[in-house]
Amino acid sequence: MHITVFGAAGSVGRRVVAEALRRGHRVAAVVRDPARAAGLPAGALPRTGDAADPRSVAALAAGQELVISATRPPGGREPELAAAARALLTGLHGTGVRLLLVGGAAGLTVPGTGGLTVVDAPGFPPALRPIALACNEQLDVCRTTGHEVDWAYLAPAARLEPGKRTGRYRLGADTLVVDAEGNSVLSMEDLAVALLDEAERPAHHRTRFTAAY
Repeated sequence: MHITVFGAAGSVGRRVVAEALRRGHRVAAVVRDPARAAGLPAGALPRTGDAADPRSVAALAAGQELVISATRPPGGREPELAAAARALLTGLHGTGVRLLLVGGAAGLTVPGTGGLTVVDAPGFPPALRPIALACNEQLDVCRTTGHEVDWAYLAPAARLEPGKRTGRYRLGADTLVVDAEGNSVLSMEDLAVALLDEAERPAHHRTRFTAAY
């Protein structure tokens, strides 16, 4: 499969690129700053572009089968997340190229709370609220303007961190996936596994899904 990955130099993006290469896919790894291309996994095809520019998206998606967006703006620039979602959907309109977005867990319902979402549940860190709300807006953009693009939005576990690739995970839809102790955890490596499994065997179309141990 020919895949374009935006945000390829980020913590999640690098792992997505590595997982795709591991499976034998041809990966165009997109960075905004050419200097960051040096940190890309060996075998990736470095490209410079911007997920927030529809023309850049269209150009980098030409001849591809799938676009994956793993972008994450720095603190203070959280609105860029929704802007990038709009640009990705605009750039892919009419191309037939599928879009997979790595989003956030903020809008998932927490089991046993009477319907509270992650961002509104007690104990949610105030410092993370801006990016959490930005992730919710990112999903809203997909739902309201993505009618002509085959997109899917992967909401990770509540705690996503570097770790090991086990190749196992459990899927959910709009409710946080938790273990017997109520924890919701997934390694970035296994997030990449879940994303590439969806890429190879599409099961979610114009909807959100989530993954955790």
